[in-house]
Amino acid sequence: MAEIEREAMEYDVVIVGAGPAGLSAAIRLKQLDADLNVVVLEKGSEVGAHILSGAVLDPCGLDKLIPDWKEKGAPLNVPVEKDNFYMLGEAGQIRVPNFAMPPLMNNHGNYIVSMGNVCRWMAERAEELGVEIFPGMACSELVYGDNGEVKGVVAGEFGKSADGSQGPSYEPGMELHGKYVFLSEGVRGSLSKEVIEKFALGAGHDVQKYGVGMKEIWEIDPAKHKEGTVTHTMGWPLGGNAGGGSFIYHLENNQVYVGFVVHLNYKNPHLFPYMEFQRFKHHPMVADLLKGGKRIAYGARAITEGGYQSMPKLTFPGGALLGCSAGMVNVPRIKGNHNAMLSGIAAAEAAVEAFKEGHQSDELTDYETTVRDGEIGDDLKKVRNVKPLWSKYGLLASLAIGGMDMWTNTFGFSLLGTLKHGKSDADATEEASKHKVIDYPKPDGTLSFDRLTNVAFSFTNHEESQPAHLHLKDPSVPVNINLPKYAGPAARYCPAGVYEYVEEEGKDTRFVINFQNCVHCKTCDIKDPSQNITWTVPQGGDGPNYPNM
Repeated sequence: MAEIEREAMEYDVVIVGAGPAGLSAAIRLKQLDADLNVVVLEKGSEVGAHILSGAVLDPCGLDKLIPDWKEKGAPLNVPVEKDNFYMLGEAGQIRVPNFAMPPLMNNHGNYIVSMGNVCRWMAERAEELGVEIFPGMACSELVYGDNGEVKGVVAGEFGKSADGSQGPSYEPGMELHGKYVFLSEGVRGSLSKEVIEKFALGAGHDVQKYGVGMKEIWEIDPAKHKEGTVTHTMGWPLGGNAGGGSFIYHLENNQVYVGFVVHLNYKNPHLFPYMEFQRFKHHPMVADLLKGGKRIAYGARAITEGGYQSMPKLTFPGGALLGCSAGMVNVPRIKGNHNAMLSGIAAAEAAVEAFKEGHQSDELTDYETTVRDGEIGDDLKKVRNVKPLWSKYGLLASLAIGGMDMWTNTFGFSLLGTLKHGKSDADATEEASKHKVIDYPKPDGTLSFDRLTNVAFSFTNHEESQPAHLHLKDPSVPVNINLPKYAGPAARYCPAGVYEYVEEEGKDTRFVINFQNCVHCKTCDIKDPSQNITWTVPQGGDGPNYPNM
């Protein structure tokens, strides 16, 4: 097969991903040096199309990046007015008083936002400064230089046939070269995964941990709407089956964000995260809120949960990992967007300093130092033991001991040191024979919905003639290993119904990949117990089209 010839464009900095980290980096680069050539490549059909987050935003990153964001019309319109935290039982709830919560859990001064809309607004500010932003440009490959450094990316390859060959309308895409390449792809990005492995960036750091977050937007009865109210819950329906919890955020226009997070280190392969979410909405407290309302959007994505000890080395020859590509979520606060912004700012400042000193294509060591020893590191260090405590000893221990640890960390020390996470989420999955099947109630179509119905509310679309972007390392594993040993967990852990086992009379069971349904959450890449599934990018513009997530 002949080598593909591509045109190349040269930039000072190439940024992959128009999320809060990538856009913050782009803006800060141009603030510091207006003459820099900066490009941002976004796989979604538009900026914000693939952005899904809770989200209660701590504005500290935005304050640092654009101090006059209020005057410039940033879509931070709903300040948090009330904070609620509940422990749920099947029929009732107990409110945890706010005074018992460590100060860092206080949401005063934060805003309920659509991060998709925040990113759209940030993209406008970036373009005003001269940043080039290309949506619908999936970055499918890294380009390496003569010395093995990351030199750029391949973006905009279109028109492959289902078998991977070049179709009649094939476009090879372009190589975009940068003196530095910033990877801000979000959780478990395919290029980030490649550089972490190639440059052994995880060596000396703990295993990364993840959750899957699912979210619906509801329009509810105005009489029940309380703008600015933030509610978090733990407990039912997960119980001892898995870690996780919910969020309910009242934004403007009688809308609420209803979300549910399941930690992916659960042992029982019969667990069905999506159905746990649907069951949660039938809790009396939640059902009463949603009764008479309507769901208007749905989406899902993985969340990095490993925290401070799981962040890999952040720099590699020719570039850096930003935001969730490195894992900067503060799990107890359920917040990572502020750290993503701060990481983008820090990476930009390190690059500009390197340019001033005549450097390029090397490692931005100042960026690593700033993140680990600065605001981001400080934020993550305080909560570093909550997740491992939860994983090892359960919810109550994490609340009691983890809460105590967060309190002592407020004063700059921890009695526990730094705990380790142990197994990866894939390795945590146990054989199905060790666990009971979980009986989930059928969705009622009013409060709860089947997956395929809900996926339609993510407005997902993939060109069906292209190759599947979900690859099996060994096509025999799903049927020969994962089905008999783990009861075929891919049919459950995916929140979009991409995977199914099809049984036909007189024929062998088939493993089917409905890649058209994929909402790019990447849970399969993380949780598959055989680590047999690799998520890669489809052609640019494909995937979900989230309106206000």
